Order: sequence, then C-alpha cells, then structure tokens
Amino acid sequence: MLPSRITGSKWRPFSAYGFILSAALSFLTVFSGCDQFVPENYTTSVKTKGKIEAKYLASGDYSVDRLEFDAPEPAKHIAVYFPNKLRTSQSKYPVVIFANGTGVTGSKYQSLFRHLASWGFVAVGNEDPSTGLGVSASQTLDFILRENERKESVFYGKIDEDNIGVTGHSQGGAGVFNAVTKFENSKYYKTAVSLSPTNETVADKIHIGYDSSKVNIPILILAGDGDAFETKLVIPIEELKKTYGRITAPKAAARRKGAGHGQMLYSADGYVTAWFMAQLQGDEYAAKAFEGASPELLDNPLYRDQTIDIQ
Repeated sequence: MLPSRITGSKWRPFSAYGFILSAALSFLTVFSGCDQFVPENYTTSVKTKGKIEAKYLASGDYSVDRLEFDAPEPAKHIAVYFPNKLRTSQSKYPVVIFANGTGVTGSKYQSLFRHLASWGFVAVGNEDPSTGLGVSASQTLDFILRENERKESVFYGKIDEDNIGVTGHSQGGAGVFNAVTKFENSKYYKTAVSLSPTNETVADKIHIGYDSSKVNIPILILAGDGDAFETKLVIPIEELKKTYGRITAPKAAARRKGAGHGQMLYSADGYVTAWFMAQLQGDEYAAKAFEGASPELLDNPLYRDQTIDIQ
C-alpha cells in the first residue's frame, strides 16, 4: 500500500456539447468488431511525458508464456499470461485479473496482457463480453486460486494470494467496482484500476449498478477526454468527480488528454503498470508517480483533472 501523505487536485470542467445516441451505437459496433483492439506496438508508440510513465510503459524484463483453459459461462475461456521463469522458480507471483469492455473480450487485447506479465505479474483474462456485474472477474479469480492449490498445475504454489489486483475498461471498469465489493472472494483484492468506467448513473440504468462508497482498497481511476462517447455518456467529469468523492480508501484519478474511449484501454498503461508495481510489488520508484513531495502524475502535461488522495 502506498504511504498516506499526499493530497493533490487539478479538477477542471469540460465544456458541454451535444451527444447523438446513434453515434454511440455506431461506436460500440466498431469497438466490439475489431480483431485486436490494442496495437501490438503500443508500448513504443504511445507518447509519454513522465520518466516513471515511460519506464513502465516499456516492456519489462521477463519473457512471457501463455496457457489457455476452457471455462463455464460467463467466462467461457480463460487465458493466463505469466513470466516464463515461473515454471522453474520457487517464488510466488502477484496476479492481475482483467474485466473486459463491452464486446471486447480478452483475446482482443493480448499485447496488454503480455506487457503486464513482462513486469512479473500473472495476468488473467477471459472471454466474457458483458463483465459489468463482476461475476466473470470473480469466477476468474476463483480459477487462479484453485490452480494455486492444484498439484498438477504449473501455478501450484506460485500465486501470491496477498498481492492480487483487478483492472477493467468501460463496462469492465464498472465490473471492477463490483468485483471488489460484492463477492466472497472480493477480500483477496489488494488494489484496483478502473479505466473509463461506465458511470454510476448509467450503470444503474443498464442493471450493472455499483456503489463506489464500498471500495475499501486503493484504487486508480483513469479516463480520457478525446471523444463525446467518453465525456458525455461513459464518464462525464461530473460523474467522475462524484464517484471519486464517494471513495474513502486511498485513491487517485486523472484524464488523459486527447484519448478517446477505446484508446483508454492502453494509452495510460504506463501509470496502470506503475500503480500495480507499487501496490503489488512494493516498487518504490513506481510509487513516486502517485506519492511524495511532487507525484509525477500531478505534473504530467498529457493528463488533466489529476487528483490524488492517499490517506
């Protein structure tokens, strides 16, 4: 957990403009229809303006392996990306569970999984296209915990049950909140990252409602300001501020300038990885993005509306 000593804020309003529902539906059609939604070269093509951001956007030192498993509904299929060294190491490895955006199943952003695994994480995803209730995230967490106990598994005794996180994008961003608050296995989560979460007002209307006030672990919320779908429907700044304000656990939030809704799946991945490195691996350098006398996130010109409350 990060030290409890930083409070900073740069909230700024975003000018309002009309939003057309047909454009939103068109966006969702394109969004869900892509083969790979995260570019293979995103770790070298995404711009950075912070040294910490740049370090953790780059690939880590571990070579990466992958195993796939059949799973019942709603997960359908589970893929586990992990450091190849895990096969022969006696060490335990931290875990990050993924919750997918609407229609964007885990197989559509494999480069994101590989990147996190290259930093020493066991990254676990599934093929659920509707993750907002948090059910498939809970199911996926149960799967990797069982593998940790199954003697025939490559993951037997290799999962660090004290260092497990969850992240998700869009509907999956809402799913993150539900995953960490509504299930018996929610107690295993040490931290979370929610990317462009469907806001609480809309989530209630589409029956994937969540209560951000119930979050009791450190959480990072990141969104963009690059298109109307993001700023007028998914997570308007007023809704982001409301959700953030209801959280009493250690927290941080920011919006990436110019990033559209889909791009937020990977555009801020330098800080997503840094957050998990700090929270789950105790990386003090990564933690400087969010704590200390001058947290890098607060001063990064690629971001706006930055706010950090580590209490």
